[in-house]
Amino acid sequence: MKITVLSLFPEIIDSFFTSSIMAKAVEKGLVEYSLVNIRDFARDRHRTCDDAPYGGGAGMVLKPEPLALALDSVEGSLKRVIFPSPSGLVFDQKQAERLAQYEELVFICGRYEGIDQRIIDMYVDEEISIGDYVISSGEISTLVIIDSVYRLLEGVISEDSLLEESFTDGRLEYPHYTRPSSFRGMKVPDVLLSGNHAKISEWREKEGLLKTKKNRPDIIDV
Repeated sequence: MKITVLSLFPEIIDSFFTSSIMAKAVEKGLVEYSLVNIRDFARDRHRTCDDAPYGGGAGMVLKPEPLALALDSVEGSLKRVIFPSPSGLVFDQKQAERLAQYEELVFICGRYEGIDQRIIDMYVDEEISIGDYVISSGEISTLVIIDSVYRLLEGVISEDSLLEESFTDGRLEYPHYTRPSSFRGMKVPDVLLSGNHAKISEWREKEGLLKTKKNRPDIIDV
């Protein structure tokens, strides 16, 4: 998969692609990425990329000219362009699985009050919201989406890990424990130390269901 990100602050994005599991995915050739600085496409000497909104109001809006030129430079009109926005469809695991099927994705990182609507109308295929709240950085919301998508690509992480994760089967994942078996008076459940894999599987199924009932009763009919 190739991922292209348009941003006023590409350095925020770069550290993600050069660290941890993503860095390994890039090294293996499973992910290719390109970072585009929107400011490079501003035509005035101050490299202006934002202006006051028509009609008045607080805040600034990203101008259409540099954004359009940046999108044209990556042939955005021919690719799947995503704009993370509070106005978008709320993101979930099914959306991540769907996006993981694309060979190439282009992300626009918004700032301030957002971007000129004409860019959305002309270039954007999907507006996606990471939740019902507002943050100031389009880079963060873009990285949330990218992180949930790239890990689903074949070869990035083990298939067994994906099968047991939260939301994969409509419920939350079971609790996890590791060494030591006793920590500050709290012990690991005996069944996990038993070596009985059938009993362990049964315990995990039950505990995952109980956690879902407690924390996210809205996602499963229990």
